[in-house]
Amino acid sequence: MTIAVNAIFFQDDYLEGYGQYAISIFSILVRSHPEHQFVFIYDRPHQKEWITGPNVRSVTIGPAARHVPAFLYWYNIKAAWEVRKCKADIWIQPYGFCSLLSGVPQVLVIHDLAYKHVPQTISWHQRLFYQTFTPLFLKKAKRTITVSEFSKQDILHYYPNKANSIAVVSGAAREGFRPLSWEEKEQVKEAYTDGYEYFICVGGISPRKNMLNIIKAFSLFKKWHKSNMKLVFAGRLAWQYQDFMEKLKTYKYRNDVVLTGYVTDEILAKLTASSYAAIYVSHFEGFGLPILEAMQSGVPVITTNNSSMTEVGGEAALYADSNQPDTIAAHMQTLYKNEQIREKMVQKGLTRAQQYSWEKAASLFWKEILATKADSS
Repeated sequence: MTIAVNAIFFQDDYLEGYGQYAISIFSILVRSHPEHQFVFIYDRPHQKEWITGPNVRSVTIGPAARHVPAFLYWYNIKAAWEVRKCKADIWIQPYGFCSLLSGVPQVLVIHDLAYKHVPQTISWHQRLFYQTFTPLFLKKAKRTITVSEFSKQDILHYYPNKANSIAVVSGAAREGFRPLSWEEKEQVKEAYTDGYEYFICVGGISPRKNMLNIIKAFSLFKKWHKSNMKLVFAGRLAWQYQDFMEKLKTYKYRNDVVLTGYVTDEILAKLTASSYAAIYVSHFEGFGLPILEAMQSGVPVITTNNSSMTEVGGEAALYADSNQPDTIAAHMQTLYKNEQIREKMVQKGLTRAQQYSWEKAASLFWKEILATKADSS
């Protein structure tokens, strides 16, 4: 069987949620199924081959799909032609879009319907694209995969009877995320926060990630406790970051805020494991891998009670209202003042993270590929 995989998010300069999910799963599938051929299709030149093997081939087909017209052209004409030319049996679409014109059976991955819930965090033309084409994509794909039971029910709510089949294949924390020794943590803190403890927030700087309410919560925490605690944002400057950066210029505790920009996976794992606690209070997420990666690193997690977060965190996280900075700050204070509660959350988190694995995810994903092949035979 020849399996084509859309690899447009396997990017050299940054690799975030969608790309991490696809690479983690297909690294395992390529290794586990050497009898099958995998063709990874890029839309732009790339320096790094993210997945390699004797049964792997990479192809670059431009133009780069950077805006709506380019999406339509690339998916329906350029990439569709390449998939047909390589005689693919299945075409995997990990990023919520698929080709409406290709005759090759497609497996569509939709992480969430954020444009329905937080439309203000997406540009109007992207929002229009999602609203117009998502039901068409669901109808076209032979099978659909999503990352949480929450997202599955969300899709069924907004698009009843559109999808042919929906399966849940959740992600997991990557292996590099693990607890560090005291010495290792001290080295990281010396490098990034002058040796001080810090809260970490992982994710691109954008309205959806709720960065403004995080710094408001940090202000309350600093007001309550005259500590040297720092706040570290680990992520690139993403969509509509300007407002956050402007407010940060006059922020009272600006000297206690560290912006790392985009960092490699290795550095991110060390930053996470060395933190005092992880704050992941996004307004909406289909899953939220940073929650599990912090837990697997032995770090307590403060997250929100919306979307999929309670499903992922279970009883191993502290939950706040994403729109109320005081509830976020209250949990920061709890972890700071009560070491017993903090240690209890660490242990619960370590146990919780073990319930998820990429091997399990890859196995479930493979079942959907085989089912798609069987349906199309």
